[in-house]
Amino acid sequence: MPQIPEKIHELTVGQLAARSGAAVSALHFYEAKGLITSRRTGGNQRRFSRDTLRRVAFIRAAQRVGIPLATIRSALAELPEERTPTREDWARLSEAWRSELDERITQLNRLRDHLTDCIGCGCLSLDTCVLSNPDDKFGERRAGSRLMAEGR
Repeated sequence: MPQIPEKIHELTVGQLAARSGAAVSALHFYEAKGLITSRRTGGNQRRFSRDTLRRVAFIRAAQRVGIPLATIRSALAELPEERTPTREDWARLSEAWRSELDERITQLNRLRDHLTDCIGCGCLSLDTCVLSNPDDKFGERRAGSRLMAEGR
């Protein structure tokens, strides 16, 4: 991994990509979505401050655990003066995201545990499907494919 000399305070998009492990296209996408910012040189080239490295690491870590970009953007916007997240910020934000992640884990466990049932089903009847009808929320109304019947 290339090292950045201490005297360099700004990075090109290529340097940021090399150091962060994110593709240049991902960095452009993050910038377009307002997750990171750059300044433009006289030649219209992007320059990122060094602290953008930590911001990109924060974004990528949050994405790896399934946090949507809109939620990440909201979290970053709550930081004072749009500063780079610290370890304490990550701890606070991850605690706030814990219930959302717990719900996703529950859903994934349900999917894993009932995926074998799905292969033989073919979704001919959704009355007992734990994936499309979790906890049989519609089962009290009527049998069969209620979601399709109600859509008509």
